[in-house]
Amino acid sequence: MSVIGEVDSLWRYPVKSMRGEQLPEMFVGYSGVYGDRLFAFKSTAAPSGFPFLTARQAHAMLRYQPRFRYPEKALKPVNLTEAKQLSPLLKGLAADAVDLAVDVETPSGEVLAIDGPRLLHELGSLVGEHHLLHLLRSERGLTDCFPVSLFSLQTVRQLGNEVAAALDKRRFRANVYLDLSAETGFAENALVGHRLCIGDEVVISVVERDPRCQMITLDPDTGTPNREVLRRVARDHDGTAGIYGAVLREGMIRASDPVAMLD
Repeated sequence: MSVIGEVDSLWRYPVKSMRGEQLPEMFVGYSGVYGDRLFAFKSTAAPSGFPFLTARQAHAMLRYQPRFRYPEKALKPVNLTEAKQLSPLLKGLAADAVDLAVDVETPSGEVLAIDGPRLLHELGSLVGEHHLLHLLRSERGLTDCFPVSLFSLQTVRQLGNEVAAALDKRRFRANVYLDLSAETGFAENALVGHRLCIGDEVVISVVERDPRCQMITLDPDTGTPNREVLRRVARDHDGTAGIYGAVLREGMIRASDPVAMLD
């Protein structure tokens, strides 16, 4: 086992395509980060294979900030401590739906319930009448591909140099930002096919590089696009940036946890 870096920061996104929240610690389970992409908005104008309204169609979605109404109950399975005392193999239970309620702060500062008609109407006004929206909720994260995404600070810096702009790491919407020992960007590509241990508990199998889309062109605060970011990734990096992982052993991870390659 060799240490290759540490966790820079941890993020989850309670509502798909809205602003994320930084956490000092988070539970990573077999289905992904606890509370990540728990909600999404389905649109009749989206293709059936990917039926969600996202910031691709409505850049302003990135300016909406979701927050769990009871953050302490949304941090990890409600009976995790008790389950571990019985057996390390037992899975924890998710909190009741009412305890995982989400409120959303709009760009104007108004706070609306995730399941209320006013938020649905406001989002609909961003895209027009051809998008008929309704709320989706899932116990499993509504992620695009694999449960956990990872991205290195070194790759953020390299891409910033390549496009001659200071890039905010948040535009890449990773769950785990890594500060790797390697000085150059895209070093995480070499981790595909290997297992990572993060902290004392979590083991992740790195399964593939992350194919990127228009989302990485959007400034995380304003939604303003910089299309050169995606052009550069497509031209020079095979259209990928960052990596995806599948969880082999679940548990808590924390900022500054060591990251080690197991094989």
